[in-house]
Amino acid sequence: MRPLQRRIPVLAASVLAAALITTGCSEIQEVSQGIDKAQQCVQAAGIVTETAAKVSGLLDDPAAMEKALQDGGAKLGDLADKAANTSLKEAAEGVSGTLQGFNVTDANSAVDAAQKVATDSVQWVQQLTNACG
Repeated sequence: MRPLQRRIPVLAASVLAAALITTGCSEIQEVSQGIDKAQQCVQAAGIVTETAAKVSGLLDDPAAMEKALQDGGAKLGDLADKAANTSLKEAAEGVSGTLQGFNVTDANSAVDAAQKVATDSVQWVQQLTNACG
C-alpha cells in the first residue's frame, strides 16, 4: 500500500502541471490573437489614410489616381483575407470594394473621386476601427 500512497501526490502534481501548461498555452494563444487583431486594425486604418493621401496629390494624373485606388483596395482585400476577426474582414472588404469601384478616366472623374475619398475616408477608418472594438 505504501507505494500507491506515494504515487498519488506525484500523479496529482503531474495532472495539475499538465492542466496549468494547457491553460497557459491557451491564454498565450489568446493574447497572440489579440495582438494580431490590433495590428490588423492599425494596418487597415493606415491603408485607408495612405490611399487618401496619395489620391489627394494625383488630381492631375487620373491614371495614377486610378492605380492608387486599385492598389489601396487590393491591400485592404488582402488584409481582409487574412483577418481572423469577422467584423474586420467584412469592414475591410466593404471599403476595399468601394476603393476599387472608382472609375477614374479623366480630370473630372479624378476630382470627383478625390472629393469622395477625402470626405469618406474618415468614415471608412471609423468603420474599420469600430469593427475592431
